Amino acid sequence: MKNTLKITLKANEKIYVNGAVIKTDRKVALEFLNDVQFLLEGHVLQPEDATTPLRQLYFIVQVILMNPDGAADAREMLRRSLPLMLSCFSDEQILSSLKHIDRLVSEGHVYEALKALRGLYPREARILADADDSTSPLIMTAAE
Repeated sequence: MKNTLKITLKANEKIYVNGAVIKTDRKVALEFLNDVQFLLEGHVLQPEDATTPLRQLYFIVQVILMNPDGAADAREMLRRSLPLMLSCFSDEQILSSLKHIDRLVSEGHVYEALKALRGLYPREARILADADDSTSPLIMTAAE
């Protein structure tokens, strides 16, 4: 097979694969021989850590990947949340990335969408740090 993926996990590390949680008792290498939806434990966002708009969106998308039974509800939540996000940000990179993320999720590329969201965290942190500055062009204020 041409598209194999090999992942090495440490002892007691978890991986989420197609809705299943797998925990290893020792260091192990997994080789996926076909397409699979997975999330490494280090990329799992806990609900209490979803404290910013993009992290909240990440949590929603994460549910789509981790809980196939609840994916329809999470997709509906994403469908309602995304327009709100698009109306809040004025940063062009974030706006275009959010549209790309929406497309990735709709095409079934959920892991890639999560990766793209993680990549936006530093930019969002700068925007939120500048939010008190009313001259900041990066985020719209309530008065706009």
